[in-house]
Amino acid sequence: MLPGFEFSAHAQDMLQERHILEEWVWRALSSPDRQEIDASGNIHYIKAIPEHAGRFLRVIVNPTTRPKRIVTVFFDRRLRRQR
Repeated sequence: MLPGFEFSAHAQDMLQERHILEEWVWRALSSPDRQEIDASGNIHYIKAIPEHAGRFLRVIVNPTTRPKRIVTVFFDRRLRRQR
């Protein structure tokens, strides 16, 4: 777990429903391959996960809350896999 972040109830549900490991989320947050900021100001942390066939995990965070709230997590089908 990284200090300064917390999971929303929705994000916790998505971890279970989508079989995403918390370790992968922390990896994306601590060393993303890239970051994007959307129109609402949320930060998207994007990281290729080799253990999941190189698919890209997208972790969306609301940076205005304290601690920062992880809104949702998912493997982004729009992004190409890395091997």
